[in-house]
Amino acid sequence: MQTKFPITDLSAHKGLRFPAKVISYLFHPMFMPVVMAIVISYLNKSEFVGTTPAERGNFLLNIVLNTIFFPLITTLLLKALGFIESIQLRTNKERIIPLIATMIFYFWNYWSLKHLNTPLSLKVLMLGAYWGVILVFMANIFIKVSMHTAAAGGAIGIVIVLMMIGNFNLLIPLLLTMLIGGIIGTARMVLQAHKPGEVWLGYLIGTLVQLGAYWYLK
Repeated sequence: MQTKFPITDLSAHKGLRFPAKVISYLFHPMFMPVVMAIVISYLNKSEFVGTTPAERGNFLLNIVLNTIFFPLITTLLLKALGFIESIQLRTNKERIIPLIATMIFYFWNYWSLKHLNTPLSLKVLMLGAYWGVILVFMANIFIKVSMHTAAAGGAIGIVIVLMMIGNFNLLIPLLLTMLIGGIIGTARMVLQAHKPGEVWLGYLIGTLVQLGAYWYLK
C-alpha cells in the first residue's frame, strides 16, 4: 500500500529541499539588517534628506561591520577553535557564544548610530534588532526559536514602523515582506530545522521588538 504523507509534512517533499536551502542562505538573518537598512533608505527617502552621501555611507558601513563582518568572523573563529561543530549553529548549545557576541556587536552598532545624525527609522531598526537577539538568546534556553523568522518578523515590523513614521501607504511593500517572510518560514520547516511553534515564535519576537523600539524612541 502506498504511503501518503500529511499535507503539513513539508519535509516529505524532497524536491523542495534544494530551493529551501537557497532561500535559507539568501535570507540568512545575518544579512537582514543590511537589507532592511537599504530598503528603509528607499521607502522613506524623506528621512534621509538632511543627511549627506558620506553620512549615509557611514551608516551602512557601520551596520555591515557590526551585523555581518564581526559576527561572521567570530563564528568562523569559534568553528576553527572547536567551540562549535558547525557555523550553521544547529543546536541550542552551539548558539550560546555566537548570540552573546552578536548582542555585543548589535549594541555597539545601535549606540554608534544613536550618536550620529541617524534617521529615526534606522535607530529603530538596530535597537529592535538588538532587543531581538536578546529575546532569542533567552528563548534559546528553552526552545530553538528560528532566527530566520525572527529576522523576517523584524522586516515586517520595521515596514509597519515606516507606515507609522511616514504616515503613507506601504501596503504593497508590507504584503511583499509578509510573503517573503512566509517563504522563509516554510523553507525552514522543509529543511526540518524548526518545528512550527519555533517558526511562529520567531515571527512574533521579530515583529514585536521593532514596534517596541519605535514606541521607546519616538
